[in-house]
Amino acid sequence: MKNVAVFASGNGSNFQAIIDVVQAGELDAAISLLVCDKPGAYAIARANDANIPSFVFNPKVYSSKEGYEKEILENLKSHGVEFVVLAGYMRLIGPTLLGEYKGRIVNVHPSLLPAFPGKDAIGQALAAKANWSGVTVHFVDEGMDTGPIIIQERVQLEENDTRESLQQKIQRIEHKLYPSILQMLLIQGDVFYDKKTRAY
Repeated sequence: MKNVAVFASGNGSNFQAIIDVVQAGELDAAISLLVCDKPGAYAIARANDANIPSFVFNPKVYSSKEGYEKEILENLKSHGVEFVVLAGYMRLIGPTLLGEYKGRIVNVHPSLLPAFPGKDAIGQALAAKANWSGVTVHFVDEGMDTGPIIIQERVQLEENDTRESLQQKIQRIEHKLYPSILQMLLIQGDVFYDKKTRAY
């Protein structure tokens, strides 16, 4: 059973879905830490309810990304974190964390990447009048939603879809797909990443 950290910036619905499957014994992991860059985010309350320690920080008080990532890294190491799960974390991961956890950081994104990367992917899909959107689970690299794709699942957009209805459809998939893929990665991680060559 691996120790994982979840990074979140907001409501934390995917974080809650991961908590639920861990508590149900359906994900062989221990959530050792929540990392949150938004003091007051609801994800913190979810962590408290589940007795999960939190490291909460305000990036504005640091002089650089390296500064707060070094502190994050110290917290990850002190909690024995082996794998990092991004669940609505709205910041790019920098060299400090990538250097330590490359190949062991994954993200879920509410679109079929490479379409609609970055913020407000749901709004982007609606504005583009796209026929399809969906969910992508991918490894994290230094770019914005550019890491190697692990799995995708499509969602069809209907003419009457609103931001709320599309978000609900996407989240229903996220909350099932992400935990199932995490289980696969945590058990069969070496299939995807070679620790000796540090390559995918």
